[in-house]
Amino acid sequence: MIGLFGLVVVIVISVSFLTTRGVGTAGIPAGKRLPLFAAPLAASTLNGDANLSPPCSLAKHNPGALNVCLLVKRGPLVLAFFVTGSGACEREVDAMQALSARLPAGAVQFAAVAVRTSHRAAAAAVRSHHWTIPVAYDLDGAVGATYGVEVCPIVELAYRGGIVARRLIGEHWDSSAALSGPVEALLRGP
Repeated sequence: MIGLFGLVVVIVISVSFLTTRGVGTAGIPAGKRLPLFAAPLAASTLNGDANLSPPCSLAKHNPGALNVCLLVKRGPLVLAFFVTGSGACEREVDAMQALSARLPAGAVQFAAVAVRTSHRAAAAAVRSHHWTIPVAYDLDGAVGATYGVEVCPIVELAYRGGIVARRLIGEHWDSSAALSGPVEALLRGP
């Protein structure tokens, strides 16, 4: 009887959540502009919370931070959000790393953000996976909340200038083979 009651409670909460929030609310929808932020890079000595109103100027940029505004000025962006210690989420960043090595340098900007994690944990993930793409950490989760990150992995693909082309959600995209099609479409432009 207790098990049946628990099941009913879970169903009611799930239905309530889906009907009030909608299915697939994670991330920034296609056609919308990416929210700008600058967050400390895991491989830097910079510590602290992300800046949700960063300057979009190289002259005012701290090289110890990942600045999305500067990235989308350079070209299309593939931006992943992940949780350290989650195999599925970290495989997404592995896939991005592998794909970035196969594309011409600078053709696409790749970056990742470890949501709600410490500098130490993010740096350990970068070292253990040998990632060379920029990986920032979002200590207090403000960037994750701004981007509506509710699941992991999630990847935002944005055209030059920061307009979202597509968002990829789930483990289906955790290989470079699966990720290459959407990234190639991003390179072709709108």
